[in-house]
Amino acid sequence: MSSDKRAEVTNELLLETLKAIQGTLMRLVDDIHEVKEWLGILEMQYASLSNRMDRMDLRIERIERRLGLVEV
Repeated sequence: MSSDKRAEVTNELLLETLKAIQGTLMRLVDDIHEVKEWLGILEMQYASLSNRMDRMDLRIERIERRLGLVEV
């Protein structure tokens, strides 16, 4: 096998390998975007639940005060 033929095979193999790596990276980028979207949704849901819990805590404190269950 001549050196030109070996170089051509090596270059083709290298190009195929780089294309495969590029495809894998593109899928990873898409996955990361999807994970970030889900994380954003979870953060919003957590904030909403936290806000609701804070309001419930205030309401419970007010009820306890009205019933005389805690000192003012």
